[in-house]
Amino acid sequence: MMKSNPIMKKTIFNALVVGIIGLAQIAQAQDAKPPVTTPQPLKGIVKAVIETSKGNIEIELDADKAPLSVQNFVNYVNKSFYDGTIFHRVIPNFMIQCGGFTPDMQQKAPDKTIQCESKNGLKNLKGTLAMARTSDPHSATSQFFINVKDNANLDFPSFDGWGYAVFGKVTKGIEVADEIVKAPTTKKGQHGDVPVEAITINKVTITP
Repeated sequence: MMKSNPIMKKTIFNALVVGIIGLAQIAQAQDAKPPVTTPQPLKGIVKAVIETSKGNIEIELDADKAPLSVQNFVNYVNKSFYDGTIFHRVIPNFMIQCGGFTPDMQQKAPDKTIQCESKNGLKNLKGTLAMARTSDPHSATSQFFINVKDNANLDFPSFDGWGYAVFGKVTKGIEVADEIVKAPTTKKGQHGDVPVEAITINKVTITP
């Protein structure tokens, strides 16, 4: 009878251990998922350009004072939500509203509502952007408006204890807003103050 070789046994054992470890490492690699990264919150000033059928409007958004509203706007921009929408509500000596309807007055499906940030100290001065909403202060989604005059009556606390949250301002192209607000309007379905001729947002771009 042949005697067992202890050196050979040890070699075989080591090989089995290495093989098991190798299989475990392969399994771990297969099960491994890429690390989850949390987007960094926006800070400071975010710049953007709203390209309309009447000309370009350059804006600056205040992510420090209105972080929810600015992030909300940027999210819509990043998925091209605003492209092809219209200024659907235009009221002289007041404001121009956009961000929710197509030229045939079909409302686009927005994302979830956001909390009202009207207490941030920003005022509804001429050229500022503010979130549009219903009678519920926390109902804002995609729609916003540009003030074409100082509208102090919209500032916190306004008539309902909240007012309308300003989140940015026009830095160049206010004359475009002034031109849009002069557009002849009509009623389309249940909507009043709709420009007779569609005034579109061709594209919105976040800029450096």
